[in-house]
Amino acid sequence: MKKYDVAGRTVVITGAAGGLGKLLAQALRARKANLVLLDLDADAVAAQAEGLGGSRVARGWRADVRDLASLETAMSEAAEHFGRIDVVIAAAGIGNVIGSLEQTEPEAFERAIDINLAGVWRTFKAAAPYVQQQRGHLMAIASMASFVHSPLHGSYTSSKAGVWALCDSLRLELRHLGVTVGSAHPTFFKTPMVDEAMSEPGAMRLWNNFEGLFELVSAESVVESILRGIERRSAQVVAPRTLRIAALAPGLLRLFIDRFAFPGNTVAEAIELTPKKAPAGDPHS
Repeated sequence: MKKYDVAGRTVVITGAAGGLGKLLAQALRARKANLVLLDLDADAVAAQAEGLGGSRVARGWRADVRDLASLETAMSEAAEHFGRIDVVIAAAGIGNVIGSLEQTEPEAFERAIDINLAGVWRTFKAAAPYVQQQRGHLMAIASMASFVHSPLHGSYTSSKAGVWALCDSLRLELRHLGVTVGSAHPTFFKTPMVDEAMSEPGAMRLWNNFEGLFELVSAESVVESILRGIERRSAQVVAPRTLRIAALAPGLLRLFIDRFAFPGNTVAEAIELTPKKAPAGDPHS
């Protein structure tokens, strides 16, 4: 497939003030894309847009992925401002807080599903009319957790597995309209979300101090993989590429993961190290 050059195209990023959102915005601007920066923090994205070149090439709007109307308003105003919307990156999400079934409050579980999964659906719903006009691309930031389902992580893994399934469904649904849909599945990399997880004894025990199978990769490599996926209009992006087998054969790997990634008393010890009520986490939406 011919390279889908983002230069001169308008790219929307939700969660633009978050760690990954900021890095994606910088990399896309370096490729001469025009940027629509959406986040709960209007001041943060306004300052971010100014730093990226000002309103001619980048502009921020406050939007909440839990509120379809706010997304529809932002998309409409962005399309009017730039004249088009070509690519949408649904990057807003909350992250790696852990807790067992007993420890996690219903509100925390529901909030993760609402932001991480339903938020992607709302983002694509609001953007679809504009992206269809340009026969553009929709990209959702999922996770390797779509395929590798860690214990004590049920809200996150189920939300990210749902994003993977949603993108697979929408890919077929929008294909005849010339719109392509992809999902990105990075492993752990350095972001404020991972910093939060690394401050929790239970998370460090569960994920082997983020070593071995859970070793962090560079944020820059994740960004490059995502942008390469957009330029190729890929259905699926796995970062790093060495983990593609985990995405291609999750069922086959399940027994290996159960036995070697979480051996012995790992899970029981992680539960003991985790607060009795897992907090909901902070959104970048």
